[in-house]
Amino acid sequence: MSETTITQLPDPSGFTSDPFTDVLREGARKLIEQAIHAELAALLNTFSGERLEDGRARLVRHGHLSEREVMTGIGPVPVKVPRVRDRGAGEDRISFTPSILPRYLRKTKSVEELLP
Repeated sequence: MSETTITQLPDPSGFTSDPFTDVLREGARKLIEQAIHAELAALLNTFSGERLEDGRARLVRHGHLSEREVMTGIGPVPVKVPRVRDRGAGEDRISFTPSILPRYLRKTKSVEELLP
């Protein structure tokens, strides 16, 4: 019995999975992550001279935030943003938010302009 009564429905996101689009999405993910890591390296380099009383660095890498998908013109692109930990005390805490990928960004501006 090779016949089936199950009907394949189209992807509701409107993006089909083909090898070329997958290559483009993977390239976009790598470029975004490279830009974020370059910005993070510049931040860590800026504050590399600041130390705590016990000699440890004040600002250190601290894993990654949860992976999130950003809707782009070629479909959703998964992105992981590194986390930074400020060991210093006080109100002048240093946090890292990449300029290319601000907090709560879920859609690129080009996609938002297409949607009413």
